[in-house]
Amino acid sequence: MRALIVGNREDADPGLVGSRLSDVGFTFQRNEREYPREWKTLAGVDLIVLLGSEWSVYWENNEKEVAAEVDLVHNAMKRGVPIFAICYGAQLISHALGGSVTRSQTPEVGWHDVSSTAYPDLLGGSWLQWHYDVFTVPHSLKAVAINDVGPQAMLGKRLFGTQFHPEATLDIITRWSTGMGTTELAKLGIDAKHLCEMSGEQVAHRASATAQLVDWFLAEVAA
Repeated sequence: MRALIVGNREDADPGLVGSRLSDVGFTFQRNEREYPREWKTLAGVDLIVLLGSEWSVYWENNEKEVAAEVDLVHNAMKRGVPIFAICYGAQLISHALGGSVTRSQTPEVGWHDVSSTAYPDLLGGSWLQWHYDVFTVPHSLKAVAINDVGPQAMLGKRLFGTQFHPEATLDIITRWSTGMGTTELAKLGIDAKHLCEMSGEQVAHRASATAQLVDWFLAEVAA
């Protein structure tokens, strides 16, 4: 089985989601968002994972790249290729299917609670967040998790998207928290070192939840 990972050149790690997919027999190929002309086709692809990004779908300077990914989503849906979309990936899905993506009044960075009446045991709890935009759920999809900031997960035919980051490992969080990330966090009043320290325990706790989420996706959404 083959999964296509779509992410930015310097940030294309599927983390815990990728680990679980590998455990159940998936191999991976990658499309880098910056180079859509070099993208691999969907031939032989059994699953697509749209990762997060520093980008926003409404920026003018990446219109062509966003349009290419929208085309990829539409093509995948026509072919019946399942899509697991994370953060920016979920926002891209919203944009592609007639929803809207706007700047959030309340950025979410760090560990934040999510609630779900549809799947409380699967989606409820504290998840890693790192986003400044929010999306609306298109009419063709169903919101299945929320919090005070906005929709946190949506579900459709062979399609699932989360605003939070179920893939986040400690290595990913540490990478996001260093360099320019340290300045970004400081502007939000977040100490990068403290975030990384607390994330070790959080990731250990949520790793099994991510594995359960991937298993559910494969059995109930992608099947």
